[in-house]
Amino acid sequence: MVDQAREVYKGRVVHLFIHRVTLPNGHVTTLEVIRHPGASAVVPFVSSDEVLLVRQYRHATGGYLLEVPAGKLDRGEAPESCALRETEEETGHRPGRLEKLGSIFTTPGFTDEMIHLYAAYDLAPGKMQPESDEVLSVVRLTFADAVARVERGEITDAKSVSALLLAARRRDSHREER
Repeated sequence: MVDQAREVYKGRVVHLFIHRVTLPNGHVTTLEVIRHPGASAVVPFVSSDEVLLVRQYRHATGGYLLEVPAGKLDRGEAPESCALRETEEETGHRPGRLEKLGSIFTTPGFTDEMIHLYAAYDLAPGKMQPESDEVLSVVRLTFADAVARVERGEITDAKSVSALLLAARRRDSHREER
């Protein structure tokens, strides 16, 4: 239970608070909490065996990461709409169909950010329009190679790891059903 909340910073993406809370065990403590509007992330399948990822510069990590396309939810935006928008903006391909893979809390120790994960199919040409603060390029890989890169620790971004492994699990379960 939050006994007291003090706003420390309100930015374009995050909103930082200091909360004085009483924990379920009765202990009173002070926690830093970042509020985030949430996001959507997508594994875009170009074919049954190929996916599009983005190689994106991430200042906080000190370099480039190989990731699934993703982006922050706009105010009042549905996660599916965000997934469609971000896939086209970052890859230049518009999904014809989305399949929900799940949702994850990114770092629940200090933020409420939830990312909704999707697989996208039936891609059609669209218009790539990265934001001004995005430095990225599109990378086309076999799905097997993308999953192998996760397993080798070459893809380390949490949303990408989660989305790719959930998509792999979904494909395996569909194969078992046949």
